[in-house]
Amino acid sequence: MKTMNRYKNKILQGNCVEVMSEFPDEVIDLTVTSPPYDNLRNYNGFSFQVEEIIKELLRVTKKGGVVAWIVADATINATETGTSFKQALAFMEAGWNLHDTMIFRKKNPIPQIYRKRYNNEFEYMFIFSKGVVKTHNPILVECLHAGLQLNGTTYKNYSKNLQKRQKLAKPVGTHKMKGNIWEYVVGKRKEDQDAKAHSAPFPCQLANDHIISWTNPGDLVLDPMCGSGTTCKMAKILGRDFIGIDISDEYCEVAKQRIKSKIVEEELTLFKVV
Repeated sequence: MKTMNRYKNKILQGNCVEVMSEFPDEVIDLTVTSPPYDNLRNYNGFSFQVEEIIKELLRVTKKGGVVAWIVADATINATETGTSFKQALAFMEAGWNLHDTMIFRKKNPIPQIYRKRYNNEFEYMFIFSKGVVKTHNPILVECLHAGLQLNGTTYKNYSKNLQKRQKLAKPVGTHKMKGNIWEYVVGKRKEDQDAKAHSAPFPCQLANDHIISWTNPGDLVLDPMCGSGTTCKMAKILGRDFIGIDISDEYCEVAKQRIKSKIVEEELTLFKVV
């Protein structure tokens, strides 16, 4: 019988489809990854086959498990490629649910000189689930109008049947569930500095927020294109097991350095462990 012990809490060098093919069925709770899309990311000359990755992820993910797929589009010959949407449809055609379409908004986007086009400030974060999502630990934010009595305000009831509006007189609570547009400073925070050997790392806080949202301590988190190892580093800090896979020897070494015990211990106080 196949076991995951030989893979857990390691950075594995190789083609992610081939490496995942060695895993048993339904062992991964969450995948957080960002593929090298549309040549926007010079991934050391390597390419990837998205359809095969999608199918293998479906096999190794537990029922109720989640994939957070962070992707954007290049602009080529005056048109955006639409690769992000094509990949989302490929996930759905393979049997995944499109649980949510989220936005990763960059507070400090790199200025880009596009003719007749506004500066690009975001990437998509497609949340795919294998059936109904099993775990959701919602991140809460403070309510702007906490304690306000709602006398005339109405809210729409988004039920499966007839949708109605009703008046609510209860005071507004102190906290509410965070929205699906997440904003981060990119590449400036102290904990992100050791990822700069990679061409396009995402912020540690982004990985943190997905891991606490979709997993519990002890769950197994995968990044099949782990690059500088941000997902794995944050999984370790948050008390989850992890597996990182990358085809690049160079990036594997960067990831291994980033998840060393000393580095992780120094950053434990920066993040919320749920």
